[in-house]
Amino acid sequence: MPQSAATTTDTAELTTAGSSVADSLTPGPTALVVLGHHRSDSLSAHVAERAVSRLTAAGYTIDYLDLHAEDFDPRMTVADQPEWGNRDKVYSPTAEAHMRRLLAADVVVVVFPVYWQSVPATLKGWIDRVWNYGFAYGRSKPRLAGKRILWLGLAGATAEDEIVPGMQQLLEAQLNEGLAYYAGFADSQVGLLPDAEEQPQSLDAEGNLVIGEAISGDARTTHYAAFDAKAEGFVDALLAASRVAV
Repeated sequence: MPQSAATTTDTAELTTAGSSVADSLTPGPTALVVLGHHRSDSLSAHVAERAVSRLTAAGYTIDYLDLHAEDFDPRMTVADQPEWGNRDKVYSPTAEAHMRRLLAADVVVVVFPVYWQSVPATLKGWIDRVWNYGFAYGRSKPRLAGKRILWLGLAGATAEDEIVPGMQQLLEAQLNEGLAYYAGFADSQVGLLPDAEEQPQSLDAEGNLVIGEAISGDARTTHYAAFDAKAEGFVDALLAASRVAV
């Protein structure tokens, strides 16, 4: 995944992971921004930081969760295995801490690269361990009810690639219907961001991967400016929906 030409200097200053970047005497709504990428200089990280800037400007207190930087272990443990007869089970300290962060958030924005038309292993493990029985599901009144979530998935395929509509449908089925719906979220949207790679990627009629020439110079700047605008548009739609709900 290429690094965007834009730098992090035009984004809100991020303090230690899990802390607020907004300092206000009157607490506003809280946004949990989750990064599911292993590199802090990735395009995914850049998009997450742009989302932080947009949310901060809208008055949100930010809880920034970089799963890799916080060394989150995605592997399921016995302590975090559901007990179907005990929905009030106390899970591991790590899982419980992440549950509290989800509970404290009014909106959630998750940024990740699309791997095999799904989320990366670290993000999937976070879902498995944290969005657990008795917390995210298994209650007549979900504890996360009423929250809104945006999934921003960065894809290497070009926007014109025939695989993109199917990718959108698969991600919506997994994340909107198979996850957020059961967790009681008021709204869940998948913002798919194709054209993430500097070298255009597509499949030919025989299914072979075709990699084009890398974009550079003004063309690259224009390309990623449009990419940023599309990502920010998804965040703006989340903010608009949240204002209507209030």
